[in-house]
Amino acid sequence: MPLGLLALAIGGFGIGLTEFVIAGLLPEVARDFGVTEAAAGWLISGYALSVAIGAIGLTAAATRFNRKHVLLGLMVLFIIGNLLSAIAPGYAVMMLGRVVAALCHGAFFGIGSVVAADMVAPAKRAGAIAMMFAGLTTANVLGVPFGTLLGQQLGWRSTFWAITVIGVIALIGVATLVSGRSPDGARDAGLRGELAAFTHPQVWLSLTVTVLGFGGMFGAFTYIAYTLTEVSGFASSAVPWLLVLFGAGLFAGNFAGGKAADRSVPRTLITVLAALTVVLGVFALTAHNQVMTTISLVLMGAFGFATVPGLQMRIMHYADRAPTLASGANIAAFNIGNAFGAWLGGLTLAAGLGYTAPIWTGAALTLAGLAVLVPATRLASRRTEPIPVPQYSDNLAG
Repeated sequence: MPLGLLALAIGGFGIGLTEFVIAGLLPEVARDFGVTEAAAGWLISGYALSVAIGAIGLTAAATRFNRKHVLLGLMVLFIIGNLLSAIAPGYAVMMLGRVVAALCHGAFFGIGSVVAADMVAPAKRAGAIAMMFAGLTTANVLGVPFGTLLGQQLGWRSTFWAITVIGVIALIGVATLVSGRSPDGARDAGLRGELAAFTHPQVWLSLTVTVLGFGGMFGAFTYIAYTLTEVSGFASSAVPWLLVLFGAGLFAGNFAGGKAADRSVPRTLITVLAALTVVLGVFALTAHNQVMTTISLVLMGAFGFATVPGLQMRIMHYADRAPTLASGANIAAFNIGNAFGAWLGGLTLAAGLGYTAPIWTGAALTLAGLAVLVPATRLASRRTEPIPVPQYSDNLAG
């Protein structure tokens, strides 16, 4: 394993921790700043919106620069954002810190996916992308529980100080372990070339599958605490430990999905999305049973995140030699899917359809993603020439 992948994974760990740990610290933050729970919740919503903006905007703005240098700049931005959060004297500065940190999120994973793919042989690229995203899944499994505990014991600011230190470690790792050289045979496409990738119908179909498929899982997950306590009958104290199991599923699914996608991206995505649809349906039907709920929760995380390496590889394939902006757009699509799924799930709850309704909604979204993917795969298979293996350049121009 190239050590550069470890540096990218550490950066992913810090970014994932920044995104998710705030949920467990909202009561303390709201109380410290004297704001309502709803206002504190905007620290999560504002972050998600900024991720989508940064994934496309920052990546487009940086197309002329060396990828390694851009990654270093993004980590500096990440450090500044979390430092602002750690020292924030009031709510406004805290929100500014969240926005600044979030702007680097999508661009880091979008550009990092291309950099990770460059580090290994063509047959191992999906696995390399999975390795980078392993930092994000590890943040869910280990980082969030320990980060929340740290914040509860030593004050919520201590968590953001710790994340700032993680950012510094990642910055040093990228600076020393990620190569700045261009792969052989790479060529530059420039911003115009990056934008031209969006003329390929398969790029848009990939983005659609990402929004629907990933949005299905998070539509079900957003309100999972209510399902676990109100339907399955778990005590509220058991919810954090059940979420750790969900995170373990994310971690395992990410690696398994990367390995499988290295063998066949189309077959992996179709199989995983079909399995996720079935798991969500079974979950909704058996949510009253605690054993089945626990199993379904783990499998939901596993199959849900098993899509990530394949979805990134698919869009990078069809963006051909200008994959960076498309890769960043796919990160934005993940977050749009999160918001869309959560919104639809919220509508079902508001309509009084019960706490399993968001899970059914998630299953419907995933099925819709599968309904887009299958004909898109058939359309792609009609090409007489094989999909080229991209040789991405060191510059963001790709």
